[in-house]
Amino acid sequence: MKKIVALFSGEGTNLANLIEKIHCKYGVITCAITNNPNAGGIAKAKAANIPVEVCDHTLFDSRESYDTALVEMIQEYDPDLVVLCGFMRILTPIFTSQVKAINLHPSLLPAFKGARAIERSFESDETICGVSVHWVSEELDGGDIILQKSFTKKSNDTLEEFSAKIREIEHEILPLSIIHLLT
Repeated sequence: MKKIVALFSGEGTNLANLIEKIHCKYGVITCAITNNPNAGGIAKAKAANIPVEVCDHTLFDSRESYDTALVEMIQEYDPDLVVLCGFMRILTPIFTSQVKAINLHPSLLPAFKGARAIERSFESDETICGVSVHWVSEELDGGDIILQKSFTKKSNDTLEEFSAKIREIEHEILPLSIIHLLT
C-alpha cells in the first residue's frame, strides 16, 4: 500500500477527512507532521493511531533551517506522496526540490495565492469561486493544477456560508486527487 505523509497546522479537519476517506483504503498515512505543537489535528491523528511528529517552526532561526529539519523528518517515512492539508508555511527550495508534495488551496488558482485566500475570494467581485489541488513548487501556490472545482458565489452569502462551501469542496477534491495520483 502507498505511503502518505500529511502536513497540517491547525484543527485538522482536512486531515480527519483524509483519515476517513483514504487511510488504509487507498494509502496509509504513515505520519502526520505539524508545525504547531497546539494543533487540534494532533488529537485527530492520534485517535486514528497515526504517528504524529511536531516540528515547531518557532524553534528555528530561518525558513531554510526549518525546511531542512522537516525534509529529514519526512524522508524517515519514505512516503510515496506528501499531502499539505492546511499546512500554513511558505516552503523554500530546500523543501520543494526534495519532496514530492501536493497542496490544497481554497481558491481557483492562480487567483488569490497565499494567505487569507477565502476572505479575499469572498470579498472580491468574482462570482465563480472554488478550490484547487496543485503540486507544490518553488512558486507560492504556483505548481501545476491537479484538480479544481468551482461554485457560484451568491450575493447574499455570508463569509461563514462561503467558507462552509469551500470546506465541503476541499473535503471532496483532496481525497479524489490523492486517489487519482496513487492508483
